[in-house]
Amino acid sequence: MATSNLSHQTSRPFPTVCVSIRPPSSAVSLRRQLPPPPKSRKRALKAETTNRFKWAIQLCLVEQSPPKSTFDMQQLVGFLYDDLIHLFDDQGIDKTAYDERVFFRDPITKHDTLSGYLFNIALLKTLFGPQFQLHWVKPTGPYEVTTRWTMVMKFVLLPWKPELVFTGTSVMGVNPENGKFCSHVLRIYKTPELESPKYQVLRRTANYEVRQYDPFIVVETNGDKLSGSTGFNDVAGYIFGKNSTTEKIPMTTPVFTQANDADLSKVSIQIVLPLDKETESLPNPNQETVRLRKVEGGIAAVMKFSGKPTEDIVREKEKTLRSNIIKDGLKPQLGCLLARYNDPGRTWTFIMILCQEHELMRNEGHMRIGV
Repeated sequence: MATSNLSHQTSRPFPTVCVSIRPPSSAVSLRRQLPPPPKSRKRALKAETTNRFKWAIQLCLVEQSPPKSTFDMQQLVGFLYDDLIHLFDDQGIDKTAYDERVFFRDPITKHDTLSGYLFNIALLKTLFGPQFQLHWVKPTGPYEVTTRWTMVMKFVLLPWKPELVFTGTSVMGVNPENGKFCSHVLRIYKTPELESPKYQVLRRTANYEVRQYDPFIVVETNGDKLSGSTGFNDVAGYIFGKNSTTEKIPMTTPVFTQANDADLSKVSIQIVLPLDKETESLPNPNQETVRLRKVEGGIAAVMKFSGKPTEDIVREKEKTLRSNIIKDGLKPQLGCLLARYNDPGRTWTFIMILCQEHELMRNEGHMRIGV
C-alpha cells in the first residue's frame, strides 16, 4: 500500500382466550325479566348483533393461520444479485422470473406488461449504454424486495455524449402465488450525509479557500481524464465487496480524479475510505489495477464551482485557481485534484484544488491544486 502526500493523491393472532368470551348470563336474564320498550329492543338487538360480529372476527383471527409461501425470499435475493448485473449487457435479465403483467413505474415512465418492461430496458440500453452498479439487495416486506443501485449513462446519439449519474432504489413486488416479480417501482435516491475527509479552513478569500486536511485513505485506479469516469466501476466494486474478504465498506464522499503532471494527462480516479479504517485492516483489492493509498494530508487551495464538469471547464478552473494563488504569493505544485459530489437531487458542484507543499479540496464537488 502506497503512502503519499495529499498533493499526490414483521400479525400475531389474538390470544386464544378470546374464543371463550361470552355475554354475561345476568345480562341475558335481565333482558328476559324486563323486556325493553319497542324502540329500546331494536337498539339492544343492534348492539348484540354488533358484539357477536366482533366475536366472530376475533374467532376467525384465532383460527386463521398465516399463508405459507411456496418460495424462499432469500433465494430471490440471491437471484437478483446474479441477474440484475446483466440488466444492460448482451445476456440480459432472465425474463422467466417475471409475471406477464409487470407493474413498472419510474419518475417519467410507466408500463403494465412484461413486454413494456423489457422494451423500456432495451430503449435505455440503446440510447444511453448504461453502466449499472448494484449496491445491495434485501427483503423489505412479506412479498417485497428492495435493491439499491447507481447508473452512469451517456446519451450516445449526441456527438459529445453527455454523461448522467443516477442513484436510487427499486422496490420489486413478488406474486405470492408463483414467486415471480410482478411490480417494479423505481425511486430516485437522495444522497445522505456521507463521511468525507476532515479539514480546517486556514484562510478565505473572494476566490478560494486554503485548507489543512487530515490524513485519509483512498482506493484508486488509473483514469483517462480529469472529467472522466473511467475506472469508477473498479474502485466502486472494491467498496461493494469485490475484495479479498468480500467486505462491503460504507460509502463516503467525494469521488476524486487527480492529475500529477503539468499537462494534466496522468490521471487516477479515487474513492475516499471511512476515516475509522486503518490500512492494515482493509481487505486487498481483487484487481491488480486497483490499489490502496494513504494520503498524508496537507494544505490545499480550493475553488468551488457548479455545473457539468467537461474537460475544458475543469482545465479552465484549474488555470483560474492557479493564477489566483500565485497572485497571492503562493507557489502551486504540479497537477490538481477534482472532487465530485453528484447528487441527482441537486445541482452538481465541484471543487478545484491546488497546493504548494500541501493541497486543496472541498466537500461538494471540486478541483484542487497543491500549493
